Amino acid sequence: MAQDIVPIELGLPQGDLVTLWAPRWREDGEEWEAFLGDDEDLYAFPDAAHLAAFVRTAEQHDLIDHPAWHVVPALNVPELIPDDDHSYDLVGVPELVAEEPDSWTISELAEIIGIVRSLADVCELEDVHEILDATEAFSLLDQGRLPFTGRDGERLWTDLSEAVSEKWDTVLDAIDSLVKVPEVDAAELEQTAEELAAFLEESAEAEAGVEGDDEDLDEDLDEDLDTTESADEDEEEEAPTGFWAEVGIDPIKIITAEKEYYTLRCYLDDEPIFLGSDGRIDVYSSPKALGRALADAKDLAESDLAEVSTWDEVLTKATAGELEVDVDSENTYVLAGLAEDFAEGTDAIDPTQLELAVELLTDAADWADDESVSAALSTSESLGWLVSFVLHPDPNRLAPSAPFETEQSEWRKLVESFENRLRPH
Repeated sequence: MAQDIVPIELGLPQGDLVTLWAPRWREDGEEWEAFLGDDEDLYAFPDAAHLAAFVRTAEQHDLIDHPAWHVVPALNVPELIPDDDHSYDLVGVPELVAEEPDSWTISELAEIIGIVRSLADVCELEDVHEILDATEAFSLLDQGRLPFTGRDGERLWTDLSEAVSEKWDTVLDAIDSLVKVPEVDAAELEQTAEELAAFLEESAEAEAGVEGDDEDLDEDLDEDLDTTESADEDEEEEAPTGFWAEVGIDPIKIITAEKEYYTLRCYLDDEPIFLGSDGRIDVYSSPKALGRALADAKDLAESDLAEVSTWDEVLTKATAGELEVDVDSENTYVLAGLAEDFAEGTDAIDPTQLELAVELLTDAADWADDESVSAALSTSESLGWLVSFVLHPDPNRLAPSAPFETEQSEWRKLVESFENRLRPH
């Protein structure tokens, strides 16, 4: 299976350099991963213009046999500029671990450690592997903030910080020593430099235009303050209302390939909680069936939702026969058909349907302390990269390459695991 070739930026002691990374792909029954380079050298460049000049003229490097390589020399310079999701500031890691371990810090650090592990795998940097494997916290970053909470979490973060303080220079030196900035064809570089300059100029003009529009908009807003206030009042009136909004619990509808199910979910401190227990979600065949179950709540006494402060209000209204289970369109999750769409490619996938499906699978996994979904949807995995491409389109990103059998198979596994979590009544 041909996986993408991705432009990335590495923040190293010698500067910010751009190169190409081929995340894991399968070919002839074997799994591969590679970076742009040759033998023991990792090729990197000061900017996308130099990278473009190289890939358009080079005849020998480690990516030349990649199944998708033929696409790369035809890319324009802006398409070879790494996006924010693929910019890794290795030099900034000590500063990063000096911060509190919030979700943003841990996520950024996890992405950096992920690319460092890939470099260590491909370039056989055993010293780097030893450093990362010697401290448990490095392997827990993909799990998010949870492992770093409480007293044990503080200890893990301290261990990680100490490891970075003592040994990160060794990691940087090992990677920095691999980097070679190869010479590029002067005539080709002149052309690609012009492409880059034109792109940057257009971007600057567009940004200036937006700022100018913002200034005009501010003047208009000052003149039409009364109208704006009226619009704000209208928006407030359009905010979710009704019983379910008041109690902070949402009825949700799940449409699988075989059936439709109804259940409840809420968020407590941004953490999802479902109607269910022990990682199993209680689901019902219709809104009426769910309402009847809530009216006769003895079977739901052990549900995790029973811990929510407004749960008794739901049961009281259900017992009185006054509860209506209405599902908002934003809480309707259609899993049916997505696997088939994956096989046809990115253009066949409905981004809204996929985004909601990812939300549901992720929420259920987070609630059940299951790491498999976040791991499969990581952008370093083929499925995660495809999902990211569909949900966050960017003209500078290389489109995923067909065929998509692996991504389809991995998606089916996630959906099957989710469906096995359902407890029908």
